[in-house]
Amino acid sequence: MALSRRDLLRTASAVPLSTLAMPALLRSAKAETPILVGSLHDQSGPLAASGAPMVESLKLGIEEVNAAGGLLGRPLQLVHYDTQSNIQMYSQYAQQLAVRDKVAVVHGGITSASREAIRPTFNRFNVLYFYNVLYEGGVCDRNTFCTGTTPAQTVEKLVPYAMTKGGKPAKKVYVIAADYNYGQITAKWMQKYVKDHGGETVAVDFFPLDVTNFGPTISKIQAAKPDLLLSALVGGNHTAFYRQWTSAGMKDQIPIASTTFGLVNEPTTLNAAESNGILGAYGYFEELTTPASTAYVAKLKKQAPNIPYISELAAATYEGFHLWVEGVKKAKSIDRMAVTEALETGISFDGPTGTVTIDHATHHVTRNAYLAAVKDRKWDVRETYPDAKPQDTAAVCNLVKNPRDNKQYEISI
Repeated sequence: MALSRRDLLRTASAVPLSTLAMPALLRSAKAETPILVGSLHDQSGPLAASGAPMVESLKLGIEEVNAAGGLLGRPLQLVHYDTQSNIQMYSQYAQQLAVRDKVAVVHGGITSASREAIRPTFNRFNVLYFYNVLYEGGVCDRNTFCTGTTPAQTVEKLVPYAMTKGGKPAKKVYVIAADYNYGQITAKWMQKYVKDHGGETVAVDFFPLDVTNFGPTISKIQAAKPDLLLSALVGGNHTAFYRQWTSAGMKDQIPIASTTFGLVNEPTTLNAAESNGILGAYGYFEELTTPASTAYVAKLKKQAPNIPYISELAAATYEGFHLWVEGVKKAKSIDRMAVTEALETGISFDGPTGTVTIDHATHHVTRNAYLAAVKDRKWDVRETYPDAKPQDTAAVCNLVKNPRDNKQYEISI
C-alpha cells in the first residue's frame, strides 16, 4: 500500500519519540532485574540440621532488604542448592552458581572440607564468597570473607575456664575430635592452650563423621583418668557420644568442654542428665537477651517455626549477608572488586551477636565471644568477651601486604 506524504511525515516524527523512550525503558527493566544471591548449604544428609537455619537466615535478610526497597533499587533473589552433605555436590553447584546463574555473591559451606572444595571455583570465576561458620582459622584469600569465630576468639577462652572451673586445676586433659581438618587443627589449639595453662594432654582421638559407637573410646578415657575432657566432635552422629558417656556413668566424674556441642540442637535433643554442665564458647547463643538478639530470634522462628535452635552458624550467616549488603551500598555497585574494597574499609554491622567488623588484613571479623554452660537443656551465658580479634589468622595472613594470597595456612602451634 502506498503512503501519502502526510503518512510519511507522521511516521518519521514518531521515530525520535520512540528512540528517546528506549533508555528509560532499559533503565526500568534493569531496576526490576533481581540481584542474585547464591547459597550452598546442606538441607539433607548428616549436616542438614546445621544448614537449615543458615538458609532461613539468608531468606530473612533478603526479605528485610527487599521490604526496605531492595539494594541499589533492585530486588534480591536467593538461588539456593541443597548440597546434601556431599562434597561432590558442593563442587557441582558452585560451578552452576558461578557460570550458569551468575550470582553476585555466594554464602555457603559448613565443614572446612566443603569450603576448600568450592573456594577455588569462586576465585577462578571471580565470584565473591562468604564463609559464615566457626572454623580452625588460617584462610587467607582476598576473594573470601570469613565471619565465624576462630580458635583465638573462643577456644582460647574456653580451655582455661574449663581447666579452673572446678576450683581444683585440671592437669590431665583428654581430647576427642572429628577426623577432618576442623577437628584435627582445633585439637592442636586445644593442646596448645592446655599446655599454656600448665596442663598435659594425655591422649587425642579422632573420629570420622559417621561414627556412632564410642564404647571403646570411653573405656580408654576411663583408663586414662583425665581431669577434663575436651570435645570437637561434629554432627548429629557424634551426639551419640554424650548419651553413651552418661550411660557409662561418666557424666558426673569428668567434666566436658566442647567447641561444637550445641551448634545444632544437642541440649534439646539430649535430656538434662546427659547435657547439664557441658561448657561451650561461641560467637552467639540464642539465649542472649540483647534487643538485637531477641528481635532476630523472634523473626527467624516466626519465619521457620520448626528450627530447634539458633546458633552461631545461623547468626553469623545473617550478619555475613548484611555485611555484604553494607559493602554494596558503600560501593554503589555489585562489582566484586568494588564491594571487596568497600568491605576492606572496616565496614561494621550491628547484629544479633553484637557489632561485627571486617578486618582488612585477614578478611575475618572482630566480634563478641560468649562462654556458657548447659542448664536444664538451655545455655546459661556466664562470660562475655567483647571485640575478640582473629589473632590466630592474623599471625599468618596479611592481605594488605599480600593481596594475591589465596590459601589456607596451617598455623604453627
